[in-house]
Amino acid sequence: MHKKSKPLRPAETPPGPQPWNPEVCHELIQKLWALRAAMLDSEQRYADTIERVGPHQRDSARNLVHFLAMRATDLRDLQGRLAWLGVSSLGRSESHVLANVDKVLGILHRLTGQDWQDRSSEEPVGSVSGPALLLHHTKALLGPVARDRNVRIMVTLPSEAATDFSLVRGLVRAGMDVARINCAHDDADAWKAMARLVRRAAKAAQREVKVLMDLGGPKIRTGTLPVGPAVLKLRPARDELGFAIQPWRLRLTPTEMPTTSGTPPRIVVDQDWLERARLGQQIHLTDGRGKKRRLLVVERDVHGVVVECMDTCYLTPDTALSLKGTHGRRIHTAYPSGIQPLPSAIRLHRGDVLQLTAEPAYGDDAGDAEPPRIACTLPEVIGQARVGERVWIDDGRIGAVVRKASRRRLELEIVQARDGGEKLMADKGINWPDSQLDLPALTDKDLQDLRTVAKVADLVGLSFVQAPDDVHRLLDELRALGGSQVGVVLKIETLRGFESLPELMLAAMAAPTAGVMIARGDLAVECGYERMAEVQEEILWCSEAAHMPVIWATQVLETLAKTGVPSRAEISDASMGVRAECVMLNKGPYIEDAIRMLDDILRRMAGHQTKKTPLLRALRAWAEEGLT
Repeated sequence: MHKKSKPLRPAETPPGPQPWNPEVCHELIQKLWALRAAMLDSEQRYADTIERVGPHQRDSARNLVHFLAMRATDLRDLQGRLAWLGVSSLGRSESHVLANVDKVLGILHRLTGQDWQDRSSEEPVGSVSGPALLLHHTKALLGPVARDRNVRIMVTLPSEAATDFSLVRGLVRAGMDVARINCAHDDADAWKAMARLVRRAAKAAQREVKVLMDLGGPKIRTGTLPVGPAVLKLRPARDELGFAIQPWRLRLTPTEMPTTSGTPPRIVVDQDWLERARLGQQIHLTDGRGKKRRLLVVERDVHGVVVECMDTCYLTPDTALSLKGTHGRRIHTAYPSGIQPLPSAIRLHRGDVLQLTAEPAYGDDAGDAEPPRIACTLPEVIGQARVGERVWIDDGRIGAVVRKASRRRLELEIVQARDGGEKLMADKGINWPDSQLDLPALTDKDLQDLRTVAKVADLVGLSFVQAPDDVHRLLDELRALGGSQVGVVLKIETLRGFESLPELMLAAMAAPTAGVMIARGDLAVECGYERMAEVQEEILWCSEAAHMPVIWATQVLETLAKTGVPSRAEISDASMGVRAECVMLNKGPYIEDAIRMLDDILRRMAGHQTKKTPLLRALRAWAEEGLT
């Protein structure tokens, strides 16, 4: 433990003109001594907690405690005065807090003619050893980088990655450093197959690619609604004036067949009827809205026929399809099957009341009841919410406030929705930013999934983590399953998780390796979109102080991955990922393009930025000889 040192009294100012104000220097010395004492006092208070972390993490835990003590007060005035003197303003000291304060104190003592000796009984983490610890912890958790960049790229694997080796190989070749398996989808056999293909592709590329398995956690969603009507809407492509320019197409088959990407939708009709259809024939029908339509048979093969039409059409199971002969005589009528019911929805406007229930909302009129009602997938939260607390639904599209509360039902007043209302459907996320929900971070499904995690994964994502006990429980379960070597990623996606971040980090330091994921989707809903930039900055600072790698996640280059064309804003967002140790991309048909673009952005930004520090690389665009 550091010994508390008594500040030296200001010595007589050396004679001659001074480029600095001695009185300002003496005042700053006193403030820095007080700040240093607060850091050491905080370290003393957290001594037992620091002792419980892994031996390889104790320097990092101590530095985190120093950082929290330093940031407990407003230092902006102190920063301005230090910058005026031309010394460090402590603004980039996250990785070596106490050492930075000591260095500034030493300089100020020299400026005022006072003796200075390092008074630390133990050498604090320094400006070199601090960043080195972060690099070491990052490599241990996320593995080495593939190219000349410092930031790893994580990619969420689609379900097809369990069987398609060429898909996985393409991701690895494009630059994927960490493969993310989302345990909210697929099953244990699929996860094992994904991991095998990742390791096979990595071996072929002579690279190391880590496997992260992301636990589903206690995600709170809207329950089921009664199914809607079975309707298939078919519409042609139209130009800017609304004129039809390309017909829609539909395949008619005698048996159920899967629809693949880029092919027309399919319905099932009677085989004998279908055999009568010939190229060039017309199929007559009256659709679900009473509109008469004529469908032209344009293709025929062993699987059935393809028809097309230039008019919008609504097909239902009651739509009669009629074939006519060459002389106009009706030959045969068939009824389609295989048309899927539309999902039900509740339309909500500002001022409406919605009942959120612990029990499923049975009956065909559940969504049409007055007021409408829908269930919650985790019924235990119903009894924990209180009147006046906010509720956000469907990624924040619908905002509500609890007006009445009981153990089994909440009445929510809708306070945010678009002017035309919002559709609320089943399986949409619910966020409770004001509620102190007592939910275990590990669900029964998570505990079952951990059996696979312990055998397959290099690191595990702890979703919706809120308290240190959540981390302790995870580590205990991993040890019991023989997975004590698995690294831990704290997914910060609730307001309570953000507010508990330092305690969560100290708990996670008992793991062999640990990191933090800024899960910006749910977190933005919980803390408010306008505060998201501030929150992610604070997570980055706190993580650097703990020498803990950060994964920058959610909607990074999402438009590019889904459509093949990036938006301008997401390019700037992706470039901010250089301040993290890893950037996560979600799946999409153009994911390889997204990986390559992110790789290029990160390599370019590596010459301009490291963490918070801008790097003063020569600017070639404004060469001196170009000035006139």
